[in-house]
Amino acid sequence: MESFTKKQTLQLREKHIGGNCTLFFRSDPLKIVKASGQYMYDESGKQYLDCINNVCHVGHCNPKVVEAGANQMMVLNTNSRFLHDNIVKLAQRISDTLPKPLSVVYFTNSGSEANDLALQLSRYHTKAKEIIALERAYHGHVISLLTLSTYKLDQCKDGQSMMPDFVHVASCPDTFRGKYRDCDYSMEELGQKYADDVKDIIDNIHKAGKSVSCYLAESIQSCGGQIIYPPGYLKKVFQYVREAGGLCIADEVQVGFGRAGSHFWAFETQDVVPDIVTMGKPMGNGHPIAAVVTTPEVAASFMSAGVEYFNTFAGNPVSCAISLAVLDVIRDDKLQENAVKIGGYYLEKLREMKSRYNIIGDVRGVGMFVGIDLVKDHGTREAASKEAEYAITRLKENGILYSRDGPDRNVLKFKPPMCFTTEDIDKLCTALSEVFEEIEKGLHLTNSSNNADVEEETRPVKRLCVDVNGSDSDSGVERCSSHHAAKVH
Repeated sequence: MESFTKKQTLQLREKHIGGNCTLFFRSDPLKIVKASGQYMYDESGKQYLDCINNVCHVGHCNPKVVEAGANQMMVLNTNSRFLHDNIVKLAQRISDTLPKPLSVVYFTNSGSEANDLALQLSRYHTKAKEIIALERAYHGHVISLLTLSTYKLDQCKDGQSMMPDFVHVASCPDTFRGKYRDCDYSMEELGQKYADDVKDIIDNIHKAGKSVSCYLAESIQSCGGQIIYPPGYLKKVFQYVREAGGLCIADEVQVGFGRAGSHFWAFETQDVVPDIVTMGKPMGNGHPIAAVVTTPEVAASFMSAGVEYFNTFAGNPVSCAISLAVLDVIRDDKLQENAVKIGGYYLEKLREMKSRYNIIGDVRGVGMFVGIDLVKDHGTREAASKEAEYAITRLKENGILYSRDGPDRNVLKFKPPMCFTTEDIDKLCTALSEVFEEIEKGLHLTNSSNNADVEEETRPVKRLCVDVNGSDSDSGVERCSSHHAAKVH
């Protein structure tokens, strides 16, 4: 299947592909030539356990998904201006998984398109412009989303990519290293305090004589560091936003379709019903398909605006056939139940490891969506960014693909294909224990592997906090105190 050697592929990429198109392990990137289930294989045939790919939701090259796409492609592929059954079948299947009154579906090709359309729907319905987003958020690469996604916007150096004055950023409800922390408040108090930050933003919007259009947030924040919101947070936020006349948008692009385990949609873990839900990545198991689902009321506002919605490829018969097959596999292979089983097993083993390794500051997650927050010191909670870099490098050497994220790049992210097994978890935990032992012995300071593979090495570390006295902290180190305050850009 190879046309070029790895060296030739890399040379051609450097010549023809934009230099800021990210590669994992940039100084020694992997050339992947095939994949199956939860495994990927490089050009030498080496097998890697994939802990990264939440896109290939039901497993790489799932036979039922591949067959569904191929069979439909041999019969018909056209746009949605012609009647065909697949688009309505898929819309109905998706609607059946959602709480009422979410029932009207608009198909797109990516999560970015879906989130952009959600903002449009909100503006048409509310006739307002002010948007509330979360610190550390990432919702897509189009300009409407880049300028409210501080995860990306904070990296821009051109002086052109600026946050519009109608975008307001609320503190990320990170109970471990955020503005308010679990060492200072109960979880119930944290939910209220972070929600009150949103309420303060709404009050300031009203004082300026403006109105709220929407609140947009991932149901569980992914790129921001696998953040599980404190109980009651979204319920209180949704109440405040709706009282202000705004809509509540749940971004499920990374965390939907059963990954949370206990629920099919992650927003359900907070006992809320959004006005708009966006979805993507896992929906096509690697095939580009995404969607926006909203209420008949919001859809009517969109229609009454006189805007025709047509998206050339969105909702085509092949994409819909593939997504229908994904839903079938989730159901037939009981992958949502597997997320409960495997996620619970992994969290149990990680919490046992946390008692043995000082490098682990926090373990958090739901289902097959887990974060390991690495720290240099449990008292200060200083982020162990270099140690996280070392960890993913060593795991790669041991045939396990892992990634890191969060504002300090110190959170190890687990979001694998949903067909993971307990045997895979055992293999992963054995490798993690070996790496953590090496770090405890200081081997990461001398081992050349520490500099061998750097993932997104040019990305700056963002300092989101100030010290306990309120002055800027260059080190980003804080002690647990009730005086924490986040700098929200």
